[in-house]
Amino acid sequence: MAHCVTLVQLSISCDHLIDKDIGSKSDPLCVLLQDVGGGSWAELGRTERVRNCSSPEFSKTLQLEYRFETVQKLRFGIYDIDNKTPELRDDDFLGGAECSLGQIVSSQVLTLPLMLKPGKPAGRGTITVSAQELKDNRVVTMEVEARNLDKKDFLGKSDPFLEFFRQGDGKWHLVYRSEVIKNNLNPTWKRFSVPVQHFCGGNPSTPIQVQCSDYDSDGSHDLIGTFHTSLAQLQAVPAEFECIHPEKQQKKKSYKNSGTIRVKICRVETEYSFLDYVMGGCQINFTVGVDFTGSNGDPSSPDSLHYLSPTGVNEYLMALWSVGSVVQDYDSDKLFPAFGFGAQVPPDWQVSHEFALNFNPSNPYCAGIQGIVDAYRQALPQVRLYGPTNFAPIINHVARFAAQAAHQGTASDMNGLVPSNTSCCCC
Repeated sequence: MAHCVTLVQLSISCDHLIDKDIGSKSDPLCVLLQDVGGGSWAELGRTERVRNCSSPEFSKTLQLEYRFETVQKLRFGIYDIDNKTPELRDDDFLGGAECSLGQIVSSQVLTLPLMLKPGKPAGRGTITVSAQELKDNRVVTMEVEARNLDKKDFLGKSDPFLEFFRQGDGKWHLVYRSEVIKNNLNPTWKRFSVPVQHFCGGNPSTPIQVQCSDYDSDGSHDLIGTFHTSLAQLQAVPAEFECIHPEKQQKKKSYKNSGTIRVKICRVETEYSFLDYVMGGCQINFTVGVDFTGSNGDPSSPDSLHYLSPTGVNEYLMALWSVGSVVQDYDSDKLFPAFGFGAQVPPDWQVSHEFALNFNPSNPYCAGIQGIVDAYRQALPQVRLYGPTNFAPIINHVARFAAQAAHQGTASDMNGLVPSNTSCCCC
């Protein structure tokens, strides 16, 4: 499964910055801040200052964690730096821009106008931000077997397992432990995968120690044997290593080994991350299904999930905003199909388990999350809550279009095909 949290670096450039210096151009620097809630912003980093330049390309990148499930609001501020103090209050503000990190990674390159304040552009100034994932996304996949291992158990054979250690900082660090195979001197362990960065620090020549031990339930495992290698050597499959027990080797001149370990498969492959898909053009289409069954309670009652509070919100609207505000950054046209189920629908008042929230079955798409909210508010007083709870038709609707899109190998929202990645929120 693709990981949804990773480290990204932002590259920043600007064009047509306003000049604040007399007789020369500005000396710009970019400051990156992130919304931490409650109206507060935390500084994440700064680029270097570029002297006398109205269209700078900053060489210093800014790093932050990307989290798919969170709307990460960012603010970029450009300042003309004319002193050595870290304070920005005594520096001229050349303009700023706000966006989400999701917008940047889904666009790959995002250009925004710089504003001195809301409604007041900073001349023709623009800022361009691009994102790159910081990750060694390779994994090493291995399949290992052993032959003729030493018998360690008095009433049976050995219960062998393997441990792989990476050398670093003068220590051996465990990077993988296999499953235990009971009562077997010729085991074949399950195929496994480990990130290359974790396995050898990204360096195929890093020393690797492999230990084969006999499992004991009390933790006093008996060493069968060990050997040293590297990822580069392991890749020379089939690679075979003698399993050596150091004490036996010292005591017995006739000692050869305590069995052999054979690497059947060892390959390094690329493991694509969530960002690889997003930055590769994958779109996420958001489909909404709203539950209008009678179990929700009378919408006019404060006990109902459909009850609109004096502030105009309810549980359904909060769910829509929470999920939709995350997903919408990853859909290019921001047109989302929205349906209702479990209600009696005008004009014939038959129970429907898949009706367009905007009552336009030929075009159930709503413009953005606000469009879904508006359609829901208009639909609520026009339907009668009934039942039963059955959202299968909406799920099947999404699944059919997703399968159709996969078969077509394209993603055209408004032509009946959903994008290549589809999510459905039934609330």
